[in-house]
Amino acid sequence: MMQKNTYYQPTITAVLGPTNTGKTHFAIERMLKYSSGIAGFPLRLLARENYDRAIKVKGYSQVALITGEEKIIPPEAQWFFCTVESMPIDKKVDFIAVDEIQMCADRERGHIFTERLIYSRGVKETMFMGSDVIKPVLKILIPEAKIVYRPRLSTLSYAGPKKFIQLPKRSALVSFSVSNVYALAERVRRQRGGAAIVMGALSPRTRNAQVNMYQAGEVDYLVATDAIGMGLNMDINHVAFSETYKFDGQRYRGLSAAELAQTAGRAGRYMNDGSFGTTGLKPQLDERTINAIEEHQFNPLQFIYWRNPYLEFLTLNHLFRSLASTPPSNGLVRAHKAEDELSLIELSKETQIQKIAQTPDTVALLWEVCQIPDFRKLTIDAHAVQLRNIYRYLTGPEGKIPTDWINNQVKRLDRADGEIETLMQRIAGIRTWTYVSHHSQWLSDAIEWQARTNQIEERLSDALHERLTQRFVDRRQAFLMSRINDNSALKTTIENDGEVSIEGEIVGKINGFTFIPEEMSSRNGVNWTIANVAKKILINELSTRIKQFENDSDSVFTIGGFSEGSSGRLILWRGSVVARLEKGSHILVPEVRVVFAELIGHSHRNKIKNRIKLWLEGFLRKQLSPLFSLTDMKLRGPARGLRFQLLESLGAVARAQVVDQLKYLTKKERKNFNLIQLQIGRHSVYFPKLLNVSAVNLRKKLWSIYYNDVIDEPSLSANQVSIKMNFQKREGFYISIGYLPMGPLAIRIDIAEQLAAQAWKASRKKVFMIQEPLLSLVNATFGEMIGVMESMGYKYVRGVDSLSPRKNLPFFKRPYFSNKKKKTDKENQKNEQKYGDTKNKKTHVNNFRKYNPDSPFFKLQVLYNLDQTE
Repeated sequence: MMQKNTYYQPTITAVLGPTNTGKTHFAIERMLKYSSGIAGFPLRLLARENYDRAIKVKGYSQVALITGEEKIIPPEAQWFFCTVESMPIDKKVDFIAVDEIQMCADRERGHIFTERLIYSRGVKETMFMGSDVIKPVLKILIPEAKIVYRPRLSTLSYAGPKKFIQLPKRSALVSFSVSNVYALAERVRRQRGGAAIVMGALSPRTRNAQVNMYQAGEVDYLVATDAIGMGLNMDINHVAFSETYKFDGQRYRGLSAAELAQTAGRAGRYMNDGSFGTTGLKPQLDERTINAIEEHQFNPLQFIYWRNPYLEFLTLNHLFRSLASTPPSNGLVRAHKAEDELSLIELSKETQIQKIAQTPDTVALLWEVCQIPDFRKLTIDAHAVQLRNIYRYLTGPEGKIPTDWINNQVKRLDRADGEIETLMQRIAGIRTWTYVSHHSQWLSDAIEWQARTNQIEERLSDALHERLTQRFVDRRQAFLMSRINDNSALKTTIENDGEVSIEGEIVGKINGFTFIPEEMSSRNGVNWTIANVAKKILINELSTRIKQFENDSDSVFTIGGFSEGSSGRLILWRGSVVARLEKGSHILVPEVRVVFAELIGHSHRNKIKNRIKLWLEGFLRKQLSPLFSLTDMKLRGPARGLRFQLLESLGAVARAQVVDQLKYLTKKERKNFNLIQLQIGRHSVYFPKLLNVSAVNLRKKLWSIYYNDVIDEPSLSANQVSIKMNFQKREGFYISIGYLPMGPLAIRIDIAEQLAAQAWKASRKKVFMIQEPLLSLVNATFGEMIGVMESMGYKYVRGVDSLSPRKNLPFFKRPYFSNKKKKTDKENQKNEQKYGDTKNKKTHVNNFRKYNPDSPFFKLQVLYNLDQTE
């Protein structure tokens, strides 16, 4: 049972004031002047920080560290640095100090601070440090206390809301949930190169590593929860709140001006002034809150939380009654049920626990087990499961936690793989066993377990620091941002391939006349601040590149291929896109539009455009020379009409469309057309020279540009004599690229003419069968060949027994043409019996008739492979 300390006439001092007043530093210096002392801090991290400072003055053998999970107690130790919960209250020392004493008003931990305030006393001096909001309560509870007010050493002023790009270096961005902290840190990484993370959920080792990274200047920004408000000493110039509401474990509430000031006060250190404000994600603070923070004037506390420190363990009922005791004085309010009391309630519901907890020792042990912190932040019932197991083992025959059981619990946490959240959960789990290991009477080999759990926590913490750094810090980008923000002279290098480096770090590439910034990390994201700086630096480089562009040979220019969405419309210079071709006044005269050239002005754009036009005209004249020869000819009447149609369709036209023009050509005009190798065939008029693969693919590009038609067919190969028809294509496309639509296929014009000649020759006996040479000529199947022959006017005969040893082979009848006068019905009937029904047959089949393979007629086909025919 805890006994009240009875010390004689100690001096009690309350050092109150805002942040950055040097209160803690003053108290530690005073403590070290005494022969012994104990200092209690709200965070394990703060206890460790001040412990490290003290050993530099007094040495390792004289200084101790006591927290729930860490105990370093040399035999000769005289000065103890502790968390408030772990202060050795029964130990007599000359000096006792408790930091952040205003936490007596904290809903969860306030009763612990209140207990230290009322009952902990040094033999010679006791000192409490914190905000002066607690002053009225101190006067009630400890009227003999001497209150010393310390003013802030620097000015804290409101700077208003700032966008991320406006945040000064050495800024801390504050949020109150893990997800929001991560979101802020990710945004800072993209725009500023990275940030350190400080949250209460991190292990002390991880927090130290993150703080050290920030303090060392590896990153200029810190993203944190209000955990930074509790005495962490860092070089922060500005604090920006992204939100002013938090969930306090029971409800979502707004922070008071005093709470905001506790965190905002981290801005400015020693004599350096600081500022606070909000991010662009949060509107500015109200005027009343701003004034309160700047003037350090807050509503005083009217009460603090108290829980009876003198508990009775005779029975469970006695324990519950003592916990429910009413406060003994004004200014004290009975504390809400804390985590340990809620765990006690949960466990005491079980019949088995009630049977075990029958003696003062077992009741006291149950209360001690319930005080194991829930580092994992589980629900009370989930946390109680673990506590129940521990209590049963401790009250079992051996009276200790079995080594095998705790080994299994610890072993599954000893893994450094996984992402941030996984590692944080493992660290929380191992901290529980670290806490348990410091109860030496609970384990067979407590010292060994303390060493093992500490080693695991250190490994996990190092891994967590590494994951946080990997995710939220781009060291290369952070370095560049630091140099840019310092307005340093930046050393810029541009390689021959256009690669751009600033201070030795690749930041992007010049492609043509545009700067393409490099993603500054493996997770997609471009730092546009760096990109914009690079663009400004590169403007001078453009004059040199323009001159090179104007003087370059024609061989370095090309029309791009059929990349996604481009349809061959892009002009490339040395492999870089510089312009785009668009519909012009004629299909052979596309318009040039300079693209991706944000670094150059209007005059430079005109220079680029004129150079491309000059090259393009020469390129088209070379590749499509027959068309330009045709353009240069002096023609009249029908010949001009023929030329017009040939130019509009890029050098090929169906004969049926120009039959009238051909009829009236003179011998001289025909001779002149022959000189430029214009071929007049059975079905088409064309230039054989324009049927080579490069000319055909160029004609495809020109067609797509003029008619704004995305060409999804791949480029044609040299031996591709036919294409399967796409009936969704605009009429005229296939003939314009040199392919004649014939049923289901578009056949290259010269091959189509050969097919027509051979079919006519084979049909001299009126009926003939398709042989392999004709199929190979057009690279067609039997089914496709039926449609091709039908398009030329031939009639498909399903089977001709008298001429074939096999039935149902593809025979065709020659088209029936007559120059005689109109036949009588009797003569038509006679011809129909001899040649088939030709009554409605046209003398020339329209070459643009679309073949429909789904029609009933063509489904009558019964075809055999060539190797099945004789």
